[in-house]
Amino acid sequence: MASQRLFFALVPDEATRERIVGVAAALRLEAGSRLVPRNNLHMTLAFVGEVPSPQVPALLQVGGEQRMDPFRLRFADTEYWPKPEVVVAAARTFPDAVLGFWQRLHRDLASHQWALAPKRFRPHVTLARKVPQAPVFQAMSSFDWTAREFSLMRSDTSGSEPAYTVVATWPLLDDGEIT
Repeated sequence: MASQRLFFALVPDEATRERIVGVAAALRLEAGSRLVPRNNLHMTLAFVGEVPSPQVPALLQVGGEQRMDPFRLRFADTEYWPKPEVVVAAARTFPDAVLGFWQRLHRDLASHQWALAPKRFRPHVTLARKVPQAPVFQAMSSFDWTAREFSLMRSDTSGSEPAYTVVATWPLLDDGEIT
């Protein structure tokens, strides 16, 4: 039975993607470190993992049942995470409703027996991978990301670089005020 490596994520619009690329380009990284390709930039909401093809419709149902007003996150800091050897742009504060959305998504996925990690919400965008030690960070040019939709994504790790593709996308509520 075929399976797919899947996760729920926010995918940046082109203007936000350009701002993220600019932040990544300003990093001073050691040789061997790799910037995340522009087409792979995203913010993970829930990593599901390997999903057998017959279970994908249940994931699509969970995604379609989520409701949330559009929201804005401000990414103002860069961080080095040593265990995965990554540099990320981090949002330190976020609206309570965003945490509620994340919790509902995780709860609904758990009701279908998908155990998820992490257990806490840390909104971030991975900028670089295979970073062996913390770089010296310059002040980051902060950027805002207004989320108007979220997606179910597929991760293909068979090539030299992972490739992420959108499986399905759901809009956030149109009538909500951006929080």
